[in-house]
Amino acid sequence: MTPRARMHLPGALLCGLLAVAGSAGTAAAADSPLSAADQVAQMGRGINILGYDPLWEEHGRARFQPRHFQVIHDGGFSTVRIVLIAFRFMNARNELPASWFATLDRLVRQALQQNLTVILDEHDYNDCGADVATCRPKLMAFWTQVAAHYRNAPARVLFEILNEPNESANAAWNDMLSQALGIIRSTNPTRNVIIGPGAWNSVEWLDKLVLPGSDRHIIVTVHYYIPMTFTSQGITWVPEYARLSGVTWGTPADYARIDRDFDAVQAWARRNDRPILLGEFGTHDTAPMESRARYEAAVARAAEKRGWAWAVWQFDGDFVVYDLDHDRWVQALHEALIPAPAH
Repeated sequence: MTPRARMHLPGALLCGLLAVAGSAGTAAAADSPLSAADQVAQMGRGINILGYDPLWEEHGRARFQPRHFQVIHDGGFSTVRIVLIAFRFMNARNELPASWFATLDRLVRQALQQNLTVILDEHDYNDCGADVATCRPKLMAFWTQVAAHYRNAPARVLFEILNEPNESANAAWNDMLSQALGIIRSTNPTRNVIIGPGAWNSVEWLDKLVLPGSDRHIIVTVHYYIPMTFTSQGITWVPEYARLSGVTWGTPADYARIDRDFDAVQAWARRNDRPILLGEFGTHDTAPMESRARYEAAVARAAEKRGWAWAVWQFDGDFVVYDLDHDRWVQALHEALIPAPAH
């Protein structure tokens, strides 16, 4: 099936999504847009989910279950960032199969039923960083299909053009985001779209980000894992961090670094009148737990203090916040991220 043919496939299904959302009071329809600032306020506290779950290949092997959307909601979160590693499912014509859309539709519907905002995050950042010429047509094909498919979805469904553009994609990123945004706007003129700077959505690259000034339905995202020697200690895929262990965090200088970096982001946001989503932050499982909790609480509170939404990395996997094997939150991290209300 061609992408154009698929554009006419999901009408009944998306009407069902809208009915679910409307009956639950969870979202406005796509023709009642939210401002970018209002959407960030609504998003609040979020969590990254599903990127590496076996459900994308075989439903029977899924670790994440429908009830976990309620677990997330009841755990104090308002947003899920669904990590979509979609290029591997495309055929030779860069078409996504109906089965992939069926899986995603089910996830979106289940999240909306729990009153969660949903970010659809295209996450093939490694492919795009390695080879822009191969990435670009796939990325544009992805948004041609996904934007058309979700053109009637509630305003609580947001699009994120590409996670962490990096390496060879850095120089091309402003042109790529402009092209992708044009594709999205052809079917979703007022949906809020999330876009971050190059160099892995680095806070230091915001000044290099070029956005269309007339498009006010844009939320800017940054990611924060500083210092990597603490947050990424023990990760196996980077030798310099794999050798590290027992690194702690929490000195006055550590806290001051967060404030300095976030103040710079906030100053940029005010100059450019763009609301901010801290789309990823977190700590690897091998870091000392007391320092992990201290760091994640500090980053979350610093984001909230500045009026940003945030999404911690991640529900399941390494950097884990929810222990699926024992079906419970990692208590120290959950309490750090979602503190009990003051009495």
